[in-house]
Amino acid sequence: MVSVRAVGDTDRPRLAPHVRLEFDPARGRHLLLSPEAVTVLNATGAAILGLCDGRRTVAGIVAELRGRYQVVIDGEVREFLARLVAARRLEIGDGDG
Repeated sequence: MVSVRAVGDTDRPRLAPHVRLEFDPARGRHLLLSPEAVTVLNATGAAILGLCDGRRTVAGIVAELRGRYQVVIDGEVREFLARLVAARRLEIGDGDG
């Protein structure tokens, strides 16, 4: 079982170097591509990952999403990010760098 690290407000998520976020016109969906897996994302997942640039904090990502959507459950955003960190598809930097 993989341990899931909690994601904090000042963490700065970014895609791992071996992972890409791409739009697949044939499916009309965003894909998260890594050497071991292809994940078809829904619009919300793609929006979250599109904000994971290593500069924005988790709190900033949640705030940006709140500006786009009527309902944003920050616990669900954090859980989504934490699962991707555990799967090594996202890396987390802290607020110091």
